Amino acid sequence: MDVPLHHVLPAPAHSTTPSAAYAAPLGRRSDRPWVGLCMVVSIDGSTVVDGASAGLSSDNDFAVLIQLRSIADVILVGAGTVASEGYGPPKTPGQRVAVVTRGGSVDTSSELFTSGAGFVITTESATFEERGVDVIRVGSDEVDLDAAIPLIPSVCPGATFVQAEGGATLNGALAAADLVDEMNITTSPAIVGGDGSRLVAGAPDLGQRFDLEQMVIDGESFVFSRWIRRRTSP
Repeated sequence: MDVPLHHVLPAPAHSTTPSAAYAAPLGRRSDRPWVGLCMVVSIDGSTVVDGASAGLSSDNDFAVLIQLRSIADVILVGAGTVASEGYGPPKTPGQRVAVVTRGGSVDTSSELFTSGAGFVITTESATFEERGVDVIRVGSDEVDLDAAIPLIPSVCPGATFVQAEGGATLNGALAAADLVDEMNITTSPAIVGGDGSRLVAGAPDLGQRFDLEQMVIDGESFVFSRWIRRRTSP
C-alpha cells in the first residue's frame, strides 16, 4: 500500500510515496555490488520488540521494505534472522536470498532453499547439508564479507544491488568491513527498553561518516531516512 509521506529533505513540504522515495539505490559501484542496509529501529536504539522487528514496524515501513526489496537483486541476511523472521522465497522474480552463517546452521530443506532462491555465504570450514544449494565459502573461521560481496555475481549474474536486512551482528560485520554504501533507516516513534540489539552489534569502534540524502515523515510520526556513505573514491 503506497501511503503518502511528507518530505523534509531534499524538498520540504513535498508529498511523496514509498515507491517514489525509494525508486532506486543511491548509487552504483564498478568493483562490487552496491550494499544498502534496511532496518527499523526504535528511538532508544533497539531493532526488536520481544525478539522480532514486527512490533516496531508500520504499514509505511513495510511498504518501504517491499519497495526496496523490489529493486534489489539479492537480499543479504543472517541465518538467525532468517529463522526468527520466517524468510521464504522472495516475491520478486529472479531475486535471491543470501544467508550468512559462520558455522553452517542453516535448514537447507526449507522452502527458501528448495525453491532455488536461497544460497549460503559461509566459512571454508563450515559443515552442513548443502542439498545442491549454491555456496560461497570465504574465510577460515569467520565469514570474510569483504571477499564474499564481490563474489555474489558469480552465483547471481548481473547483480548490482544487495539489500542487507540484518540482524544486528551481520550489520556490524558489514560495517566493520566498510561495506555499507547506503543506510535506509525507519525510526519508529517508540521507546521499547529491554536489552534488544542495536542497529549495529559486534563491530569495533568506527568513525565512518554518512551524509543524509533524504528524510520523510508520515502522519504516525515514523521517520524514514536515507544515508549514503561518505567516500573519497568508489
